[in-house]
Amino acid sequence: MPESHIRPATLADEEPLAHLDQATWSTLHAVMPRPEPPYPPLFDERHRPEDFLVAELDGHVVGYIRLVQMIPLPAHAHILTIQGFVVAEEARGRGLGRALIRAAVAEARARGARRLNLRVLGHNTPARKLYEAEGFTVEGVSPEEFLLDGAYVDDISMGRAL
Repeated sequence: MPESHIRPATLADEEPLAHLDQATWSTLHAVMPRPEPPYPPLFDERHRPEDFLVAELDGHVVGYIRLVQMIPLPAHAHILTIQGFVVAEEARGRGLGRALIRAAVAEARARGARRLNLRVLGHNTPARKLYEAEGFTVEGVSPEEFLLDGAYVDDISMGRAL
C-alpha cells in the first residue's frame, strides 16, 4: 500500500506545487481564468512556504492546503482561513484530502487560532461534503456570486470552532 505523509512546505516544493496547481485547475474550485505561461512564482510575499502543508504519496507531492490570516490585524489573529486546497486527480479517494483538512485544523490550533474559515463554490459538492464531515458548517451564502462556464455559482462561507 502506498505511504502518505503530510508535512510543512519548503522552498524546494515551489515547482511541484506550481505544477499541481496548473494540472488541477478547474472551474469546480477556481474563479480565476486558467493560468497561462509565463506562470508567476507560486511563492511570494502573500504565498509563503510556511503557509502550506504538503501531502506526499510515496515521496511525490500530490496535494496541499494553505492557511492564512485573511485580516492582518492583531485583533483578528485568532482566525485562520483555508485559502487553497488541492489533491492531484490520481491521488484522490485515498483519504489525503481528509488528512490535509485534519492537519490544517491541528496546525491552526498550534498557531493559537480559535476558528478556521473557508470559502467554497456552491457547485463543488465533493469539497462541501468533506468540509461538513470534518465539522465545518455553512455560515453564509452569496447567491450567484460568480459566472463560471456560463452558469452562476454561489459562494459559500463555511467555518468551525477549534
